[in-house]
Amino acid sequence: MTVIRQPSVAGLFYPADPLALIRDLRDYLAAPDAGQGPAPKALIVPHAGYVYSGPVAGSAYARIAALAGRIERVVLLGPAHRMALRGLAYSRADVFRTPLGSVAVDRAALEGLADLPQVREQEEPFEGEHCLEVQLPFLQLTLGTFAVVPLLVGDATGPEVAEVLARLWGGEETLIVISSDLSHYLGYAQARAIDARTSQAIAELRPEAIGYEQACGRIPIAGLLLEARRRGLTAEVLDLRNSGDTAGPRDRVVGYGAYVLH
Repeated sequence: MTVIRQPSVAGLFYPADPLALIRDLRDYLAAPDAGQGPAPKALIVPHAGYVYSGPVAGSAYARIAALAGRIERVVLLGPAHRMALRGLAYSRADVFRTPLGSVAVDRAALEGLADLPQVREQEEPFEGEHCLEVQLPFLQLTLGTFAVVPLLVGDATGPEVAEVLARLWGGEETLIVISSDLSHYLGYAQARAIDARTSQAIAELRPEAIGYEQACGRIPIAGLLLEARRRGLTAEVLDLRNSGDTAGPRDRVVGYGAYVLH
């Protein structure tokens, strides 16, 4: 029997109505330089409600629109927000569903991680979790049909994540997406200063310079940067803003950055 994971935050983080969702996504993807630059191997994108982080995420997703039909698999990692866990977790689901339809899970790829002690099947962290789900509509609209390898990251190390990414790296058919916001609930000026340092560390592939307070997804980011450095990739900063720039007040903001690695 096919196991389907229904959306948890449709109607909360993004529109549940497909037509409204497509309209919003198209607005976010309409960046002035959309599609320009080398084809990315990996993205780092935020995962807040679309009204806050959608325009920032859209600047990265616009870079992959030309890859529709070429990308067959998306390796999608993000931090577990709902419960603590050791290592990396995957769901038993065969399909992840959004208002735009279903995305098949690459179960064979997950089975290929079975010998790694830091990876295990654990369903509970996926209940109500938003960081992976909010990326799927962007991917569906830009890529069309693809399979996903969804992994939540808890108490792990950068090298442990890098080992998983190395196993899943693939070739041009595989895109890696890391879901992470930056600083949380600081004043506007302080957030801008901290997020600028985080962006510089990402651009320079220096995960050791990204601390606990700088990004909720610092561990999956670290894994990507370590593997990117080993493989000779280059990182590019596309956008850096916070909720005070998009749709919120400036006394307590959340930072959002969009990055491509190629």
